Amino acid sequence: MQLDEELFIFLNNLGTTTWDGFWLFITDKLASIPLYAVLLYLLYKSYGLKPTLVILVLVAGMITCTDQLANVFKHGFQRPRPCQEDFIEQARYIAVRCGRYGYFSAHAASSTALAIFIGLLLKRFYKYIFGFMLIWALVVSYSRIYVGVHYPGDVLTGIVIGTLIGVIFYQLFKFINYKYFTKQNPTG
Repeated sequence: MQLDEELFIFLNNLGTTTWDGFWLFITDKLASIPLYAVLLYLLYKSYGLKPTLVILVLVAGMITCTDQLANVFKHGFQRPRPCQEDFIEQARYIAVRCGRYGYFSAHAASSTALAIFIGLLLKRFYKYIFGFMLIWALVVSYSRIYVGVHYPGDVLTGIVIGTLIGVIFYQLFKFINYKYFTKQNPTG
């Protein structure tokens, strides 16, 4: 825990008021809507209408899964967020609000799950999409440390759980695609 606190203080204090607005924007869930619109277009272009509708249903299920799992962990572990700790005076807390508990980061889990899932779906169509999606997920994940609401351990756990969930949902799509849409769009 002490290492996590020290790493949090170090990473959080890398911030400056010049960049605060940027990181507050990045950590806002609505900031990624333009990215989601582009990804939806790329999915439709690559897979067609019916598989894209299945993908949307799976994304909704995947995000629900990461969010609800984060809530179970949050209430099960009851780990205080850094913004609730005494040492927050040594850090920069700029978030709009701070919940009481925060293990693990739902932002990190959801963005990583989406990055893995969509990256795997589109990587054979678009050469750099997987790397781009991973960078996007890491930036969103780091934003939680920057604004002062999650420890690095919370973020890392969210990334690991998000990776697992993203792979599971990708495998689920491959099964559904093979069973119902193979003649239209076989996946690798």
